[in-house]
Amino acid sequence: MVGPAVIFFVGFVILPVVMAAYYGFFRWSGFGPATDFVGLQNYFVIFSDPNFQAALGHNAFIVVASLVMQGPVALLLALLLNRKMRGQSVIRVLIFVPYVIAEVVVGTGFSLLLATRGALNGFLENVGLGFLAADWLSDPAIAIWTLMAILTWKYVGFAVILFLAGLQSIPEELYEAAAIDGASYWQIQRRITLPLLGPTVRIWAFLSIIGALQLFDLVYIIWGQYVASVAGTNTMAIYMVATGRNAGNFGYGNAVAVVIFLISLAVALVYQRYVLRRDTAGAITERGAG
Repeated sequence: MVGPAVIFFVGFVILPVVMAAYYGFFRWSGFGPATDFVGLQNYFVIFSDPNFQAALGHNAFIVVASLVMQGPVALLLALLLNRKMRGQSVIRVLIFVPYVIAEVVVGTGFSLLLATRGALNGFLENVGLGFLAADWLSDPAIAIWTLMAILTWKYVGFAVILFLAGLQSIPEELYEAAAIDGASYWQIQRRITLPLLGPTVRIWAFLSIIGALQLFDLVYIIWGQYVASVAGTNTMAIYMVATGRNAGNFGYGNAVAVVIFLISLAVALVYQRYVLRRDTAGAITERGAG
């Protein structure tokens, strides 16, 4: 029964990683067999390259900022939308719409909107707020925050939907009992909602972390491979494409891909060990008891 799944997993997940690790030991242009064996030299160059170190720092910042910015906003929106209100379904759809818009559409739209002579700066100047106009995409002090604002706008809807699904699973009787005991709205959220919503929040955080470590498309579309490094929005995936495929050095690009894979794997294993373990252990225990 599990045979096809194992074959699929090995063929499309394990084998590409093994091949990338193999080619990462060569200086290879992508054509013909790889014969120029360089051992670990590609990996030494990666970790000594200031550009990769900067990209790694940007990814780390995006991981933390995504959790800090998107989590509280999504939780407040989910609590609001979990209450009976007029137009609830329409508001839910509108919040989720940015998530289903293709990244190329979002990137192209924001690159036009936030350009130095774009629509946002033009609007600020027309309403007498020209002093607020800025180089949203090219100023290194602002660009990373511009990226975080775009990411929050794009992905907060996904978090809201997850949190709403988690809220629906909390028994209504708990809220009724707490209200009878005189608990306030915020006491109920702190004592009942947040603890019972914990497994959903932890799963969302895991997906957000992995997505932030692999961030590529929006940065590449808005900033491009060259401007991203100057604007301070370069990521590890952008670095891999710029120094590997576009530079004609596929061996080095494969080595960068292996490094990204190992970093993501390490983060996933640590998160699984120290954060998700109690959720998984509870599920296994309940399934075993059944």
